[in-house]
Amino acid sequence: MAVYTTLSAADLTALIAEYDVGELVSAKGIAEGVSNSNWIVETTTGRFILTMYEARVAVEDLPFFLGLLDHLSAKGSPVPRTIHDRDGAAFRLVRDKAVALIEFLPGVSVDIPNAAQARAVGAALGGIHLDAADFPGERANTMALPQWHKLFADCGEDGLRKIDPALPDLVGSELAHLSAKWPQDLPRSVIHADLFPDNVLLLGNLVCGLIDFYFACTDITAYDLAVTHSAWCFAKDGSFRPDISEALVAGYMARRPLSPEEWHALPLLARGAALRFVATRAYDWLHTPADALVTRKDPMDFARRLSFYATEGDKAFPARPT
Repeated sequence: MAVYTTLSAADLTALIAEYDVGELVSAKGIAEGVSNSNWIVETTTGRFILTMYEARVAVEDLPFFLGLLDHLSAKGSPVPRTIHDRDGAAFRLVRDKAVALIEFLPGVSVDIPNAAQARAVGAALGGIHLDAADFPGERANTMALPQWHKLFADCGEDGLRKIDPALPDLVGSELAHLSAKWPQDLPRSVIHADLFPDNVLLLGNLVCGLIDFYFACTDITAYDLAVTHSAWCFAKDGSFRPDISEALVAGYMARRPLSPEEWHALPLLARGAALRFVATRAYDWLHTPADALVTRKDPMDFARRLSFYATEGDKAFPARPT
């Protein structure tokens, strides 16, 4: 689990002085941070996000993550740019931990999106896939199919059974099916890979920011749409929302049309997306200490979405739009 860091006023003042952003006025910790320590920083020139990277983000990956933000922002995607220090560096080391200053973007995350918002999110996702086409960096997906196998193995059948008696059989059958059928020849690009509603900032129906690119990687482009679909298209009670599905996909297709092969693969990719989140949530469910401040997320939420895609994928993706 992440070990969260505190910085004194003197630490923060000295750190902000390394950037050409004016003088520090205030800094407030963001309690919602799960993997990193975050502050909203006010200076005499504006507002920024200060992030200190904890155990889950490798320092060697930061040039990719932060360079991607700069690249997409320069292309016009709604992505926060990295604020470089006076020496031009994208991040610095404080107490042996990397820190970065990021542009603050307006907007709020929504719990229950409407169709117009979903369409805008789909269009924004298609936009970053296009804008990232000439980004020179590459990063392997560290949460791809081999890692799902490892996470479930670390949970063990007994552990999965403690979560739900039916979970071991579901996991076993899906791992076998996806391992045999996972596509190898679909278009690939840089993808976000974690575009949940809390990683999108909206003002009304306008997407103001796509944030938290710390799972970004090079993988199947349509898989990113499947991840986003699994994260956005289900109600709080677990029921499928066809209006959100239709709008999300239409928005994406308006920016980046899918090939017939990509469209045909979407139900399978969505099963994989759902299983990926079952894997990480099951692992965290079993390995999070009882006194941890982090709230565990129920892996069965995505297990039910997985079952929906496996049995009723035609309802999620009924016909390829023209």
